[in-house]
Amino acid sequence: MILGYLLSGLVTGAIFAVMGSGLTLSYAATGVFNFAHGAVGFLTALLFYQLNLAAGLPAWLAALLAAGVFAPALGYLLHLLMFRGLAQAGETAQIVGTIGLTIALPALGLLVVDLLGLPRADGTTLPRGLGPHPVLGFEVLGARLDTDQLITFCFSVVVAAGLWAFMRLTPYGLRMRASVDRRRLATLRGIDVDATSALAWMLGSGLAGLAGVLAVPVLGLDATAYTVLLFASATAAVFGRLRSIPWTFAAGLALGVVQNLVAGYTDFLEEITGLRTAVPVILLFAGLVLLNRSRDRVAGSAAEDAPPPDHLAGVPAWRRRLPWVFGLVALLVFTFAGPEYYVDRAAQGLVLALIFCSFVVVTGIGGMVNLAQAAFASMAALTCGWAFSAGWPLVVAIVVGVLAASAVGMLVALPALRLGGRVLTLATLALALLADQVLFQVDAFSNGTIGWPLPALGFGFADTSDPRVRVVLLLALIGLVGLLVRNLERSASGRAILAVRSAPAAATTSGLSGPRAKIVLFALASAIAGLGGVLFAVSKGSITATDLPAFSGFVWLAVVVLQGVRRIGGAVLGGLVAVAVPELLETWGVSAQVGAILFGAGGMILAKHPDGVLAQLAESRHRRRQARAAGAAPVEVAPAPVRPASASPSSSGAVAEPLFRLEGVVAGYADCTVLRGVDLEVRPGEVVALLGANGAGKSTTCAVAAGDLPVAAGRVLLDGVDVTAWPAHRRARAGVLLAPEGRGVFPGLTVEENLRTWLAEPDTVYERMPQLAARRTVLAGALSGGEQQLLTLAPALARPPKVLIADEPSLGLAPLVVRQVFEVFAELRERGVALLLVEEKATEALAIADRVAFMRLGRVVWAGPRAEVDGERLTAAYLGVT
Repeated sequence: MILGYLLSGLVTGAIFAVMGSGLTLSYAATGVFNFAHGAVGFLTALLFYQLNLAAGLPAWLAALLAAGVFAPALGYLLHLLMFRGLAQAGETAQIVGTIGLTIALPALGLLVVDLLGLPRADGTTLPRGLGPHPVLGFEVLGARLDTDQLITFCFSVVVAAGLWAFMRLTPYGLRMRASVDRRRLATLRGIDVDATSALAWMLGSGLAGLAGVLAVPVLGLDATAYTVLLFASATAAVFGRLRSIPWTFAAGLALGVVQNLVAGYTDFLEEITGLRTAVPVILLFAGLVLLNRSRDRVAGSAAEDAPPPDHLAGVPAWRRRLPWVFGLVALLVFTFAGPEYYVDRAAQGLVLALIFCSFVVVTGIGGMVNLAQAAFASMAALTCGWAFSAGWPLVVAIVVGVLAASAVGMLVALPALRLGGRVLTLATLALALLADQVLFQVDAFSNGTIGWPLPALGFGFADTSDPRVRVVLLLALIGLVGLLVRNLERSASGRAILAVRSAPAAATTSGLSGPRAKIVLFALASAIAGLGGVLFAVSKGSITATDLPAFSGFVWLAVVVLQGVRRIGGAVLGGLVAVAVPELLETWGVSAQVGAILFGAGGMILAKHPDGVLAQLAESRHRRRQARAAGAAPVEVAPAPVRPASASPSSSGAVAEPLFRLEGVVAGYADCTVLRGVDLEVRPGEVVALLGANGAGKSTTCAVAAGDLPVAAGRVLLDGVDVTAWPAHRRARAGVLLAPEGRGVFPGLTVEENLRTWLAEPDTVYERMPQLAARRTVLAGALSGGEQQLLTLAPALARPPKVLIADEPSLGLAPLVVRQVFEVFAELRERGVALLLVEEKATEALAIADRVAFMRLGRVVWAGPRAEVDGERLTAAYLGVT
């Protein structure tokens, strides 16, 4: 008996392993956790079914076309349309964008099936698998298996071995891992991160498609079942740390076995409804909490979660509020003059808007993506219904329900104290699914399928059975929540929360409590969601355990983020849109699948505008105001920049032509211009020291030279060729190497893997730097600062570039290491490399420089031979005086 459970569990686990391996691959290579992985599997399974049944193709050919051609092509298409932009967006936009695809892709497939008149699975029998039909059964060690199960297991083993070899033993796998470790640095090392990301999405989607095809005889063609499969597979990926394919594969197999053993040998758990089927959810949450803490040392500076610019900052307050005032007046006029049916629809939208306000608190302010908001709303509504049925006054029952939701929010916040980003998202979703499958199924709490009846809320002169009263009440409550959020943002607690969000380490050293801030936000957000849930139940007249399912949190978050999760206005607009769009589609007789497709297409907007529709509209108005102002303003004539002095002729009278040159370069960030006509040139075997005060534009000059920052005007020439339009990876391949400020290493790769991103064979480096040879298998993030800087420059010794740009190479290093670094520069100069050196320590820079250029306010104000640099010029450059 137990052997049968083990073998069948291994087959189920094999499907988890294949899909989990695809998740791990795409995340490890791109940094985007694809919540639409299950949807890709479903769409591929649907195509396999249609090719096999409707087109009559053999199962093996249908599977090859679906999983081997269609799924990778879909992955590449999604990369072009969405994932490429999402890789540069914040985690919230990444999560919501892929959630949109989770909803849109199955709807697209089903719509195409309906439009073409193709057959759907009848739901009474499971579709065929890859094996012969009817399936052939046989016994293995006394356990009964069939050909479909054997094929599934064999495919999973081959896929796991191939993926491990691909990621660890091929240059493509190394480029993928380098790209996700430090994307910007990968481009500076000549890696085309766009191409590696495209390959990763193709492979990941192919694996999702394969898992979908293998799961057809088990799951059928139920889109929800494939979404559940995604989270079971995510459990395996989490136990593989979202990096290790072998560990992910082993965890997937183990998960299938554990699930089977629990189902077969835990009869005592039958009294707790849903607990036996919730094993993957429990393991997912446990894995997230226990395995999330990272011990890796991270090189470079900490990234900050900066808020988007306020494009309406210069607009008077009355003009900022005027559109919302008009909208409020229009809504009130419609409420008292419009048809009662549509007023009721508006009231439903405002109920959702009140719940959506909780996302503004926890995600918009706190930066934490919480998918348990539907569970909080359901918790409050069920508690309110239970309390009212027990004889408590309705108002008291409402308060108790809101307090219950707030208490649960505080409990959820406890694991959030050590989690963040997509890990927190998965953890909150696991808790929401656990509540759905276990807590809300307890009859004493939810009253079974009947639920709890709730009366209208009365005010003496009217009650909420009238939709007009509900609209006014909800507008008032949303207004109060808006004031609360505004005061929170302006208070000391709000500033502490924003500080913890943008720079947790700095906030902690400043005496701010990150855990306290998270608990406050979760408690407040869950209370708001709970209040919305109670009013939802009061409006409906009753509440059951299935009225607010956990997966509703998926759609809710996506709707709010699409509108703008940092503003209460985005929540209000999102609530009204969530009700109005399905209503309009039904009125016009359009398939409900179209709404889901449009919703998913809206998620693609986040790839370009991660702050939502409202921020996009504000930015558009800002640019129009700028254009009008630029057209009316007089043209300012900038003073001509000082041209660099020509190099002194050599003893033979010849002057070497510049190998690398910047001509009249203008560049900056967004609307801020930093470089204002920079002219600079470097010759072969020459060191040019670029000096100046902080903020003069030196690092920006380095970024422009390497192709890491586009220019607004001017040219960049390499050996006489105009490379201005070349991206960074192409310039690196042509011989322009940038050693960036901080440390130019991939902390998640070993020393040898770091070297192999630039070199085919690192033995030459080991001979030159034996200290690196001794640590070749150590992760670069675990090296000392000096060792990391030597590792940054070591590839240039074995494969000298044409141009080396070093940005603050001695930053934070001990004097002995600084001397070693400058010895490397001297050796490279002797080998004919053109060096552009940006250095705050003028003494070391001047000791090696042939020529010197001083920058001030984005311009080169003086350039000439090292011999002409005196103390007066040096003081003028660093103190900003003439």
